[in-house]
Amino acid sequence: MSILDWNNKMQLHISPSLRHVTVLPGKGLKEFIKVKVASRRLSYRMLFYSLLFFTFLLRFVFVLTAVDGIDGQNKCSSIGCLGKKLGPRILGRRPESTVPEVIYQTLDEPLGNDELKGRFDIPQTLEEFMVKMKEGGYDAKTFAVKLREMVTLMEQRTRLAKIQEYLYRHVASSSIPKQLHCLDLRLAHEHTNNAAARLQLPSAELVPALVDNSYYHFVLASDNVLAASVVATSLVRNCLRPNKVVIHIITDRKTYYPMQAWFSLHPLSPAVIEVKALHHFDWFSKGKVPVLEAMEKDQKVRSQFRGGSSAIVANTSEKPNVIAAKLQALSPKYNSVMNHIRIHLPELFPSLNKVVFLDDDIVIQTDLTPLWDIDMNGKVNGAVETCNGEDKFVMSKRLKSYLNFSHPLISENFNPNECAWAYGMNIFDLEAWRRTNISNKYHHWVAQNIKSDLSLWQLGTLPPGLIAFHGHVHVIDPFWHMLGLGYQENTNVDDVENAGVIHFNGRAKPWLDIAFPELRSLWTKYVDFSDKFIKSCNIRA
Repeated sequence: MSILDWNNKMQLHISPSLRHVTVLPGKGLKEFIKVKVASRRLSYRMLFYSLLFFTFLLRFVFVLTAVDGIDGQNKCSSIGCLGKKLGPRILGRRPESTVPEVIYQTLDEPLGNDELKGRFDIPQTLEEFMVKMKEGGYDAKTFAVKLREMVTLMEQRTRLAKIQEYLYRHVASSSIPKQLHCLDLRLAHEHTNNAAARLQLPSAELVPALVDNSYYHFVLASDNVLAASVVATSLVRNCLRPNKVVIHIITDRKTYYPMQAWFSLHPLSPAVIEVKALHHFDWFSKGKVPVLEAMEKDQKVRSQFRGGSSAIVANTSEKPNVIAAKLQALSPKYNSVMNHIRIHLPELFPSLNKVVFLDDDIVIQTDLTPLWDIDMNGKVNGAVETCNGEDKFVMSKRLKSYLNFSHPLISENFNPNECAWAYGMNIFDLEAWRRTNISNKYHHWVAQNIKSDLSLWQLGTLPPGLIAFHGHVHVIDPFWHMLGLGYQENTNVDDVENAGVIHFNGRAKPWLDIAFPELRSLWTKYVDFSDKFIKSCNIRA
């Protein structure tokens, strides 16, 4: 019985008794190969495996030839052709490219930015490019030249658009909206003309609470009246024991009168509110203040080092994301005394044992008094770690994200993969802090960074904070501090609503027009838009 006849070249015969398997060559050859099987049991097994192998082989060849057919390649009518086409695939080798080498060579040639200036013959769209190719009958090299010019032009325009977007965002995030400026002016005028706007904060009978450690003390440093109002309002409104809450608001000289007027006219009873300017602190007004000296030097070095936003944007050799980072480094907030002042909390509040420090771009959605029940295990700073998330903007940060580990001062002292933590909502054990050299360490490293032309780090107060508090951080539950609402609009709204504190860190502050609409409402719910000062300054939800 013949079960396989492959183009009359070779025949496979199996006897009726299944005891003999014969492979007979074609083309008139008399030789044959005869296999005599010892037992019926063994021949059945050989037959089964032989048929299984041939079935698999034929199906494999069929699938590969079918794929070639779908791809539009030439069909094969012989085993030799199939071997040439399928051999490289079966052996794991890539088939030779059918793209002419001249295309690769042309696309690899560098193209200067000036070569495309004033050119009007470059296709602006893919459709226009295809029409030109079909009508012109160009060869492979001309095709590659035209393609390279079109793609390069598109890349240049995309880069320019990205840089302009970053520049506009930088200007928008660094400027004071006219509505907030209006609010400050209205409140300052009210402070001058209305005695009710000049009340002592707090009243005389509540002054002892300012140094009473049986109260829950919160510190807020801000020069933004509306932002400070949202933080204080959300804190008191969500607190289960507001009568035991003291909020210490620290501001600068120019914002003191508007801030005092606002909280005089908008009391948050029964909570105790204190409003003080930095120059009201005895410690701050006596002698030299290291943080102010560092800020002055930092501002001078930063302006020389960067050359301003115009010089940054004019740099054509750097990628847009690098330019965005340099623009961000110019933000006034990174040289604001309100950001640096937290390093002096033990001196500012010498009678207090523990405080919770709050940034002015947060919203509190739960009772924060349980923070005082957290055992800090002798650590100074209770903070949320920022290395256990998937998003690249906020929750995937390690020390290497903030510090320059190519500098020996950094690489010799710190581990680049060590987890970072966040400012914004921190528990500070001031008693433990006073037993350390954290503040001196902070000033030392800030001075080193200025001395090295900002080569240790570039942005803000967090990098020196990561260094100064190194080894003094107690990690708290992420529930207490959710970050990133000023960076990304794709934040999960359910996660945001279930967080204890949400932080609009990033450019898209909730009081700016560039804020993300779906997240901004979580902030505006604590603004009374019927208030006469809010309405008169045209501040809308």
